[in-house]
Amino acid sequence: MQIHAGGNVGAALHVTNPSSLSMAGLQRTISRGISALGRAARPLAVSNPGSLDALKTLCETKVGSSDYRRAKTVERNIPIYDLASTSIEDLDAVVGLQDEWYHALNAGPGVVVLKNFLSDHSVIKQANGVFDNIIKREAASTKGDHFAAAGSNSRVWNSFQKHAEQDPANFVHYYANPWLDRVSEAWLGPFYQITAQLNVVRPGGKPQSAHRDYHLGFQSADACALFPRSMQIASQYLTLQGGIAHSAVPLDSGPTRLLPFSQLLPEGYLAWRLPEFTNFFNERWVSLPMEIGDAVFFNPALFHAAGQNDTKTIERSVNLLQISSAFGRPMESVNNLKIIRKSWEQLKKLARDDKEGHRTAACVNAMAEGYPFPSNLDRRPPGPDGMAPISEVDVLWEGLRDNWSTDHISEKLQQLIDDSDS
Repeated sequence: MQIHAGGNVGAALHVTNPSSLSMAGLQRTISRGISALGRAARPLAVSNPGSLDALKTLCETKVGSSDYRRAKTVERNIPIYDLASTSIEDLDAVVGLQDEWYHALNAGPGVVVLKNFLSDHSVIKQANGVFDNIIKREAASTKGDHFAAAGSNSRVWNSFQKHAEQDPANFVHYYANPWLDRVSEAWLGPFYQITAQLNVVRPGGKPQSAHRDYHLGFQSADACALFPRSMQIASQYLTLQGGIAHSAVPLDSGPTRLLPFSQLLPEGYLAWRLPEFTNFFNERWVSLPMEIGDAVFFNPALFHAAGQNDTKTIERSVNLLQISSAFGRPMESVNNLKIIRKSWEQLKKLARDDKEGHRTAACVNAMAEGYPFPSNLDRRPPGPDGMAPISEVDVLWEGLRDNWSTDHISEKLQQLIDDSDS
């Protein structure tokens, strides 16, 4: 069932009578369309961004229980995995999960739900206290949600760095999550970069409009149309979207609305803005409830929208993760040096207690830059092997091995930053 990334060829699916497709049928249709995509016109027009029939055909695809054999179940076309049933030490099982997640995000429904993603609820409870304090402190200024009305929710921008600055011990425990490392690597490979934004939707909070996400989802239609077809498709491979439930998220509280398989429409970064595509989304979206500690991860090209909170008492709280490829630019700027300086002693304690090293590796990968470019190669030439200079991650591992002080690790990282500047 493996389909190469080039499988996003919804442009070739021009039909007048959409019919239900199996996953195998979708694979055959995609395979026939690969060469057609290569012949497609370079530009995409704002006024004619693609076929609604093509999207309808894609969204008729049905996920069967045998398509994702490691999933606990499939509901509403979305594979659901229970991570409590898999040991992070079982390499074969973990690699098998990563293969399925990659396929689902790429050529499958575009979304997976991971139950028991963060199983220690005490860590989430403490993080909620941290975020509550931040929300109260920032309440004086009104911050809008880019796809919802201002005032209908509470948004903590850059919750990643603010979390570390306010409670470094809790930050380290929160991001020392090997499953976060594994799902990020499944889609993006190593050296990814994490940013996060907490979103709290109060009772009565209105839904977002359907959209695709960063990068091209944050451009105007005219700006988006300047990017050729190849980059319209490539954009989605630079980011992984996710959300960790910090509260119960029953259906009536408005969990994320999703349109499985919609990420396969190449013209979708323009199409989602048009009324006929919005109407189709509103007719066909699905959503799933989540419990505290569950997570959802999806392709940023998937048509989606936060739902409406129809409850009277539940403040739906989800920490939104936007994880960027080493080759992309994150949406938010994060000061890694501040995070590491605040959290260094907690990270050293974690490393001493973490015999297998999985949690330490996850936290190091979350808080430091693993990709050493761009750099100043006059000051930081390639190493003896002729390859890349050292990265922040390399410095952290050296510091953990040699038990550096906070001041020493800070000096080393500052030197790396200074030497990388032009």
